[in-house]
Amino acid sequence: MDDLGDGRAFLGVHGVAFAGREAELRALLSAVSGVRPAVVLVEGEAGIGKSRLVAEASQVLRAQHLRVLAGACHPLREPLAYGPVIDALRRIGPWLPPVERLGASAGVLAPLLPDLAGALPEPPPDLPPEVSVSGAGRFWVVSALRTVLEAVAPAVLVVEDVHWADEATRELLLLLARDMPGDVALVLTYRGEELPGRRPVLGVPFRRPPGTGGAELRLGPLGGAELRVMAREVLGGDPAPGLVRTLLERSGGLPLVIEEDLITLARSPGGADTAALRVPRSLGEVLAERTGRLGPDAAALVDAAAVLAVPAGAALLADAAGLDEVRGDAALLEALDAAVLRQAGPDTYGFGHVLAREAVYDALPGPVRNRTRRRVLEVLLAQDPPPLVQIAHHTRELGDRKAWLSRARAAADQATAVGDTGTAAMLLNEIIEQPDLTPKELAHAAWALSYTASVGTEAATTVRILRRILAVTGLPEEVRGRIRTSLGGLLIYQVGDLAGEQEIVTALAEVGDNAPVTTARILSYLGLSQTDRFTLAEQRAFVRRGYDLLAAVESRNARQIMDVARIFLQGVVADPALPEVLAALPRDGEVPVLQGTAISVFSIAETWLCVGHDTWSASAVEELRAMAPRTHLPVLDPYLDTFRVVLDWQAGHWDEAERGLAALHDRHPDNPLRSGGLLAAVRGLTAAARGLTAQAAAVFDAALTRGLHLDLFGAAAGRARLHLARSDPRAAWRTLTDPLDFLTFLDRKEAWAYAWDLVPTAVETLLALDRADDARDLTERHATAAAGRDAPGADAEQHHCRGLLLAATDPDAATAAFDLAAAQWTGIGRPYRAALAAERAARTRTDPDEAVARLAAPLAAFEHLGATSDAARCHRGLRELGRQAPNPRGRAGYGDRLSPREEQIRDLLASGATNKDIAAALFLSTRTVENHVARVLAKLRTTRTDLLRTDGQV
Repeated sequence: MDDLGDGRAFLGVHGVAFAGREAELRALLSAVSGVRPAVVLVEGEAGIGKSRLVAEASQVLRAQHLRVLAGACHPLREPLAYGPVIDALRRIGPWLPPVERLGASAGVLAPLLPDLAGALPEPPPDLPPEVSVSGAGRFWVVSALRTVLEAVAPAVLVVEDVHWADEATRELLLLLARDMPGDVALVLTYRGEELPGRRPVLGVPFRRPPGTGGAELRLGPLGGAELRVMAREVLGGDPAPGLVRTLLERSGGLPLVIEEDLITLARSPGGADTAALRVPRSLGEVLAERTGRLGPDAAALVDAAAVLAVPAGAALLADAAGLDEVRGDAALLEALDAAVLRQAGPDTYGFGHVLAREAVYDALPGPVRNRTRRRVLEVLLAQDPPPLVQIAHHTRELGDRKAWLSRARAAADQATAVGDTGTAAMLLNEIIEQPDLTPKELAHAAWALSYTASVGTEAATTVRILRRILAVTGLPEEVRGRIRTSLGGLLIYQVGDLAGEQEIVTALAEVGDNAPVTTARILSYLGLSQTDRFTLAEQRAFVRRGYDLLAAVESRNARQIMDVARIFLQGVVADPALPEVLAALPRDGEVPVLQGTAISVFSIAETWLCVGHDTWSASAVEELRAMAPRTHLPVLDPYLDTFRVVLDWQAGHWDEAERGLAALHDRHPDNPLRSGGLLAAVRGLTAAARGLTAQAAAVFDAALTRGLHLDLFGAAAGRARLHLARSDPRAAWRTLTDPLDFLTFLDRKEAWAYAWDLVPTAVETLLALDRADDARDLTERHATAAAGRDAPGADAEQHHCRGLLLAATDPDAATAAFDLAAAQWTGIGRPYRAALAAERAARTRTDPDEAVARLAAPLAAFEHLGATSDAARCHRGLRELGRQAPNPRGRAGYGDRLSPREEQIRDLLASGATNKDIAAALFLSTRTVENHVARVLAKLRTTRTDLLRTDGQV
């Protein structure tokens, strides 16, 4: 907290006039009282007045009938999962509605809030015992927290000193801030200079979601005008200019020091005489002057409080000071009266600010400090239950390393058990840094630390921790391999860094076959590879080896991990047995069993999306969402959101897909899925269809920098088609084969069932290069490899390839093949692909009337989708046939209104298209486009830059 004072003699919430923060107070109140939900961040150095600002605002908000819940983080506290938030919730009992009206999810908090027994629902029957420990459990807790906050709304949750928050609390606050309940505000205070590693206050950069209000306030030092107001209220009159200058010089504008000096002046015989300030020249001297007036018992009690470092009860303070109850009470009253200590809770006392405690602590002579600490440690060891974190801290400060190591391990285990992974990580880090640990001690600490990291929800933080652990010398190979495997999986599936695969290969070499379960887990990861490192045949061998290793081991979880890899391999080849495999997966059981099922369902959903079983894929995605409360796998959330976007796009719901992309960006701002893989295909193909060629190329190129990967077939095909549209088949072939040879990769992975337009694009490119024999060979290879697979999309692409091969020699057969492709895509539910095939069928007709009639359907489909460039290509075809359909070309009679053609130009300009892009999209000459652009900008009375900016804001 940020302020001292005995709270009795002066104005304001904390005893001294509130001055100099009127603008910040208005901003805070406006953010909290205005649009809710809201998230407010208040930053400032120690003593700058953050707590005072929040206290003043809280008083106003309570008068407005908002319920203020307040908790604070401490640098040395006993393990308690989400401690500051739980502390804030302890006082909500009177505000809660009857249990039967409270959402059942609130019962998750019941084990964490035993004081509210009877006021909260019973914990859900399927609540895992480790809910407060696991990273996934935080999603249960945050859901329950939202339910409770909504029940007591309008409410403000205040958490102070978040720079001291443990990782579990920090991530809980991040999850809450990203999805705030309605009519609730979250206010966080912190010191930017003390954030771990200078990271953002919530661990990752935070951007308020759409519809969430708030503010970011940074408090600076006070000036002379503000100081005069404070002095006038405390001293009872206008201060002399010299006094103001002296106070500013001494304090640097820090409110904490100003208040302490004013309290000293008010109590000194000299009153406001500047001479009274000649002795205390700093906060340390201010506190030294006050403690110097204390009697021996009160001084001993204050010394004990300074050594304890955390607020404590009266009895504990008395015992630590060596005083009986009567003398202890008298000493405590004396310390409170002297404004050295203050009451922090019903029976909790401590210093008003960490700087005040440090000032007293630093002034203690070494022998006195150590004698007091030994007495404090003796008292803490006698408590039931013993505060293990404090005991470990004081043991280390006394230099007893052997005892500290044992006590630190016990404290870390306790912290992990209750879900306080931040405290556990702090202690384990300290243990690992010890130079002479035994291999067993090092292995225990390293694996425990890797666990605390793995349950976090912020992948970048976890990666840093795991890399640091792996750099520790002396780790047993099995432990190193297990940790490295966790790192590799995290890099691949959450960070999007395919270098994680090398970590897993290295882990396999480190572990060998000496630890069957660990080795099987590593082999399962290699079986899931989607890069060019291994052929699918090699991956099958990995999986067989894993099963062999587990033959003599009783481990259901390990076998289920191997099952996940086996099912993935079945998916790549579109095994017709997948529906039966899906039906046989267990839907009941313990969390690890359900997690294995969820990952397998996810793999099948992805397969069906890639091979053209869109309806089945959507059904699997919905099942996964329904399972989410029981599986606790938040890592799947961005993938499911991605699948939903792709499914919407394939189904022709392009506007819905764009909304889904925006929502995915807001929900998962740091997830690499936003810029790669399947979403790159959707974004790039949409841009290309709308004539934004440069934008499409940039999207495809960025995705292809990842190298060969199963989810990049669509991006590679899309980039090659941009070259074909510019009549550059050589560039298209390079995109497909050099330096990234996607066709060889397709064969190595046996992924011929994947329907991302790769093979049809390659066949069309080969034909454009006059390599008809190669095109025919590729088509036959595709037909042979896809035979017997359950892949509707591959069947449609095979028909398309046949149509391409026959177009020049047998138009009727080509038309029939394209018609089959269009019908297959229509049956699958992909109108864009169906329209492209139908357009191809129309262009094979030699009878102009038939060609015109056939072009009508794809043209209508393109215009409905907003595929501007494809529609313009159809219009050009109609013009070439001499049968132009009603054309969106501008003509006389529109006046100041935009013609349909000019509306197309406007939309392309607003999307960032260049004149060259527009010409290519609409099949117009550059000169014609220049004229259109000039008319559009003149009619709209705007500039190209302003049009783009306005559209971006919309």
